[in-house]
Amino acid sequence: MAETAVKPDGLEEFRARIKSDPGLVLDDKDVMRVLVSASERGMGENIVDLRGLAMERLEARLDRLEETHRAVIAAAYENLSGTNQIHRAILRMLDPDQFEDFLRNLGSDVAEILRVDAIKLVLESPAAAPDPALERISKVLCVVEPGFIDSYMSAGRAQPSGRQVILRQSIPQTDQLYGPRSAELRSEACMRLDLGAQRMGGLLVMASDNPHMFKPGQGTDLLAFFAGIFERSMRRWLA
Repeated sequence: MAETAVKPDGLEEFRARIKSDPGLVLDDKDVMRVLVSASERGMGENIVDLRGLAMERLEARLDRLEETHRAVIAAAYENLSGTNQIHRAILRMLDPDQFEDFLRNLGSDVAEILRVDAIKLVLESPAAAPDPALERISKVLCVVEPGFIDSYMSAGRAQPSGRQVILRQSIPQTDQLYGPRSAELRSEACMRLDLGAQRMGGLLVMASDNPHMFKPGQGTDLLAFFAGIFERSMRRWLA
């Protein structure tokens, strides 16, 4: 007797709670799905429930919107993280007071901040023979013959690329830049440098053993910004 007296009270309490806050049911997709399924079964197989179909479509649309929302947030976070990374690398790049320290810092601290395995500064010169004095300054600096930069950025294609930044998942088959490490590297960013009037071209390259570090289709705005700051620094050193 006592048990049968308790159930109606609990049911009334539950109903009162739902009436006072319908969101308890309406905001729960699993509960709503069960209720709609039960309603459809009660109407029979020959009845088309337009409300049920509409709800299914709205649920599918909501799922797509939530997925898009998560993707946008992830992309925004990744972009912010990349911006902070580039800013830290630029600040560290501007610290040295001597050109030798600038190059050494580029191949160590700056490379570590950017999480790349190799950085090379490529300068074209009519006299591109190996220079022991330059080699002593830094392993980052590489002096090449005129025309090398266009050929390297175009990866052997007949038409040189006019883009300032190129991202690719293959390293040209040459040991001229990375030496024996070329076989280990899987992706590369090439940034063409404008070093000013009356000066030959320059190139800044970053390489990684991660094949997904740099790949076509990625944004290049941050790398173009980094290259612009680097250009200004190089003009100051060359002056």
